[in-house]
Amino acid sequence: MTDPTLSRRDFVKTASVLGATSFATLPSINAQNAPSRKLRVGVMGLKRGTAHIKSFQKATNVEIAYVCDVDKTRAAAGAALASEGQSRPPKIVGDFRRILDDPTVDILSIAAPNFWHAPATILACEAGKHVYVEKPGSYDPQEGEWMVAAARKHDRRVQQGTQRRSYASMIEGIAKLHSGVIGKVLYARTWYQNSRDSIGRGNPAPVPDFLDYDLWQGPVPEQPYKDNLVHYNWHWHWKYGGGELINNGVHALDLARWGLGVDYPTRVSYQGARYHFDDDQETPDTGVAQFDFGESGASWDGSSCHRRREENLAFCTFYGEGGSVAFDFSGYKIYDSKGAAIDKGEGTPGDVPHFQNLCDAIRDDAPLRQEIAEGQKSTLWCHLGNIAYRTQSVLDIDPTTGRILDNPAAQKLWKRAYRKGWRPKV
Repeated sequence: MTDPTLSRRDFVKTASVLGATSFATLPSINAQNAPSRKLRVGVMGLKRGTAHIKSFQKATNVEIAYVCDVDKTRAAAGAALASEGQSRPPKIVGDFRRILDDPTVDILSIAAPNFWHAPATILACEAGKHVYVEKPGSYDPQEGEWMVAAARKHDRRVQQGTQRRSYASMIEGIAKLHSGVIGKVLYARTWYQNSRDSIGRGNPAPVPDFLDYDLWQGPVPEQPYKDNLVHYNWHWHWKYGGGELINNGVHALDLARWGLGVDYPTRVSYQGARYHFDDDQETPDTGVAQFDFGESGASWDGSSCHRRREENLAFCTFYGEGGSVAFDFSGYKIYDSKGAAIDKGEGTPGDVPHFQNLCDAIRDDAPLRQEIAEGQKSTLWCHLGNIAYRTQSVLDIDPTTGRILDNPAAQKLWKRAYRKGWRPKV
C-alpha cells in the first residue's frame, strides 16, 4: 500500500478486491438504533484492544465481528480471545478499512497508536459506523477539531476512552465536589509516577515478516524501520506520539477539568526534560505542566522513570476554600480545611461501564459520558502542554476557543504533515 487514500468515497471506488460496498446498502438509521438489536463490533489494534474485546463481551448483546492488527501474531491471539463466549469466530483482517466495508458492522473500536486515532475515526464516521476511540483520540489539536466535525457531519456516536467518566465512584465524588463540599474549588493537582527503563538506541533492521510496517505507519510520513520502535516505544518519539503527558496525563487532567468545571486555559507551560537516560527518547521523562484559568488552576506532575513511592500522592486532588477532595484511581476521600478526613467513596476500576454507555447511546440514545467534543477538550490541554515544552515558551490561549495566541512557532505545531493520500477529509 504505497499511496493509501483517506477519502472513503475514493476507497470504495477502487477497493473492489476488498469487497467494497455502496453506502446505499447500509441499514437505515432507525434499524441501526433498534433497542433490541445486537451490535456488531470491529476492534482495531490488539494490544490494548484485547481489553476492548473483553469489555464488549461483558456488555449487553454485542458480538465481536472483526479483529484487526498489522501484526499477524496479535491478530491471531485477538481472534482466539474474541471467539470465547460467542457462537462464531470473528473475521481477521490486517487493514481496518475492510471492517468499514461491512454494512452490518455498527462500531469501530480503535486501540491502534495515537497517530491512527483521528484518521480511523473520521473514516469510520464517514462509513456510517459509531466509534469507541482510545485516549488521547488525536495526535494534534487540528485532528481533534476534525474528529468532532466528522461526528457531527455524519451523526455518529463517538466515545473517547477516558473511562473514569463512567466510574460510579468518580461520578459520585465529582457530584459532591460540585455541590460545594469544600466550597469554591481553586486548584487541581494531578500526579503520575512509573519506573520505565531506557528504550536504548534503535538500529536499522529488516521488517519482521509478521508485521505490515507500511500500514503500521499509515498517515505518518515514511521512516525506515528500526528495532526499538514497534510496538510501544513510538510513544516517546514526537513523529508518532506525545510522551507521558498525552499517554497517561490525559486521564488525570480529564478528571481535573471535570472537577474544575472549565474548558480551555488562558496560559500553559511545561518544564521538564529527558533526565534519566541517554537514548532515543525525545519526550520528557520528568516534568510539570501548568494550566491557568484566571480564577482557578491545574497542574500535572509526571515522573516516568522514578516511582517516588515514598510520596504516594493522590491521582488528582482538588483544593477549595474549605478543604480538599483527593481521588485515587477509582475512589475518593474528602478532607476539611484542617486535613481531617470527613467522607470517602470506594469504587472498582473497570472499562465495561464506558463501553456499555456507548452501546446504550447507540440503541437507546443515552447521553455519552465522554463524547468526543468533551474528550478532546481534555486532550487539548495535553497537546498545549507538549507544544509549550517543544517551543520552550509559555503559551497564551484564547479561553473561548483553546487556540494559541501570538506564537508562530507554537502555532506551527497545531497540525502535522501526512504521508501522501492520508490527510483526513471531513
